Amino acid sequence: MPAERALALVVRGTDWSETSRITTLFTREFGKVRALAKGGRRLKSNFDVAFDLLSVCEVVFLRKVHGGLDLLTEARMAERFPALRHDLPALYAGYYVAELLADGTQDYDPHPPLFDAARATLRGLGAGSALDAVSAFEVVWLKELGYGPRLDVCTGCGKVVPPGVTRVMFSASAGGVVCTPCGPAAADRRPLSGAGLTALGGLAAAADGTGAVPDLAAVRGELRGLLGQMVSYVLGRRPRLLGYVEGR
Repeated sequence: MPAERALALVVRGTDWSETSRITTLFTREFGKVRALAKGGRRLKSNFDVAFDLLSVCEVVFLRKVHGGLDLLTEARMAERFPALRHDLPALYAGYYVAELLADGTQDYDPHPPLFDAARATLRGLGAGSALDAVSAFEVVWLKELGYGPRLDVCTGCGKVVPPGVTRVMFSASAGGVVCTPCGPAAADRRPLSGAGLTALGGLAAAADGTGAVPDLAAVRGELRGLLGQMVSYVLGRRPRLLGYVEGR
């Protein structure tokens, strides 16, 4: 069985025995991988110190043909994120990113842009608003999973959202904007200001690589409520770390 090599972000880990460890990795090449590192808890092993949560490492593993855990044979540290060691909001945001990758993606479903976005988010934490970094990452996560919100037309009837609109309705279950006539059909609809709609469009453009992340200061609270609701809808539950990220 040929060995696979990948660049991986450690998103979860648990001790399996006195000497071994089970780790969940989000890799750039293969997506999510669950692997057993035999001897991974020994002081001297082939795994360096690469099992720290939210560390990036270069791994070698053997894929199981009939399911079960893969076998991790080597892991070498490639990158750590110093801000996470002394900035609590940044640490919570990093844990939240890990939760979305661990619980919101499928095994062996690669999303290189999502890996790159996670790495960029972790690199930037501590240098600005952790909430804004989380919002930008959530939009990439939604897009890569096929749930990017529709903002230009009503998701119910297809009516175009007019430019310069000051207020619309947004529904997570409908997947985006809903017009006034279609609103009653979406029980989870919520108001979204024109400024919030513009900012959300800016985040979507940044996720597509066609723009930069906009300044979210004026609409931060509004977008947090909306994106938290949409992520929870897609995940099927409220993320465990979301309350820590938002301070509630």
